[in-house]
Amino acid sequence: MIYLGADHAGYDLKEQVKKYLDEKKIQFEDMGTYSKESVDASDYAVKVAKEVRKDKKNRGIIICGSGIMMSMAANKIKGARAGLCWSNKIAKQAREHNDINILALSGREDRPKDWKKIIDTFLFAKTLKKARYKKRIIKLNRIKP
Repeated sequence: MIYLGADHAGYDLKEQVKKYLDEKKIQFEDMGTYSKESVDASDYAVKVAKEVRKDKKNRGIIICGSGIMMSMAANKIKGARAGLCWSNKIAKQAREHNDINILALSGREDRPKDWKKIIDTFLFAKTLKKARYKKRIIKLNRIKP
């Protein structure tokens, strides 16, 4: 399942992402926000992160003005590995090397033009099984707040 979350600044792009996922027949759940009314980004990032961590197959896409606040908030939840991706190349590396399970995007006017490619890469790229990458994730998971 793909869980979507956005604040008011990410609302428009989230709505476009929903249409795109519908076209591709990819199942998703919209966790909010449901309007352009001002809200706190962290509330929606946490909702998405808590759902993503329930199953290793789950993924999340979170969108705020810059993508930064959402990724910071999501990463506070144990088991969430959110990454802000602004290009397809970064999305590929984030999935393959860092096994991100939540994609953060910017919803403002500086949003990536190739957001569809970034989403496809995030959803379909596989984490590399090389020992050095596995070791990094294990080490990351052991860090205590």
